[in-house]
Amino acid sequence: MTKHTHELSHPEGLDGVKGKNLLITMALKFLLTIAEVLGGWFSGSLSLLSDALHNLNDVLSIVISWFAVKMAEKKHDKKNTFGYRRATIIAAVINATLLIIISLFLFREAYFKFIQPEKINALLVIVISSIGIVLNAVAVYLLHKSSGDDLNMRAVYLHFLSDALSSAGVMVGGIVIYYLDAYWIDPLLTVLIGIYILKESYEILKESMNILMQGTPETVDIDEIAEELEKMDAIKDIHHVHIWALDEHTVFFEAHVNLQKDILVSELSDVYEKLEQVLKGRFGVTHLTIQFEYNCCDDVGRVLDKE
Repeated sequence: MTKHTHELSHPEGLDGVKGKNLLITMALKFLLTIAEVLGGWFSGSLSLLSDALHNLNDVLSIVISWFAVKMAEKKHDKKNTFGYRRATIIAAVINATLLIIISLFLFREAYFKFIQPEKINALLVIVISSIGIVLNAVAVYLLHKSSGDDLNMRAVYLHFLSDALSSAGVMVGGIVIYYLDAYWIDPLLTVLIGIYILKESYEILKESMNILMQGTPETVDIDEIAEELEKMDAIKDIHHVHIWALDEHTVFFEAHVNLQKDILVSELSDVYEKLEQVLKGRFGVTHLTIQFEYNCCDDVGRVLDKE
């Protein structure tokens, strides 16, 4: 007999607030891109023009994220019985990948600037980077609340946080260049910011790919769960265990449960409720499917058949 829970969790945050904040940040980013293009053109600063290219990429990332949020709000149907919330995970993969590519591009530009520093209008760079700090700071504030529980929003948040740090670095570099003509400061800051972006992007990409590959969440230990469930008097063993995540919030569990006694179907409810209590309360499982058995599958492992 198989029993399962019917509801899918709907975490807070998948609402119009995210979409509205993304649209606002997209408008801010577009304004900053125009300012940096003009500033880079008139100051002769390649770093500002490069950052403008970075910001154009961010606008694309926001568009992707916005569509992902709107798709995630759609309810499940006969075509997609699990719903559409994995759209946000796909968007996180795209955005994190773009961040990694941009970081590598920044490293390349920094290398050439170390070799051949360029003279720039430092005062104009300071003014434009100050504008960048303000606009990116507003965007970071708008997205901060949603970044903690959504990989897609975290990736976009990271875009803006890295841009704010980049603008701050450019401004500091502009000040140093203005007073000391130390042009090597600009590529050094670029490398440091690029390293930070790479580290954070890798973590997002790693977690997102694990979800898409239906891997066991890193916070879950299959053996620990099985051992805990097997402490129950009614249960002989747990096998054919599968655990995966639909998104960051929804964890699915399915398994075969071998019972100690051949009990009536009407008696299974108590066993199931205890299983559900342990899985949801201690291990964060939100949806479980259990196949109850008696004297069945004695020679199999918890995950795979034994060799």
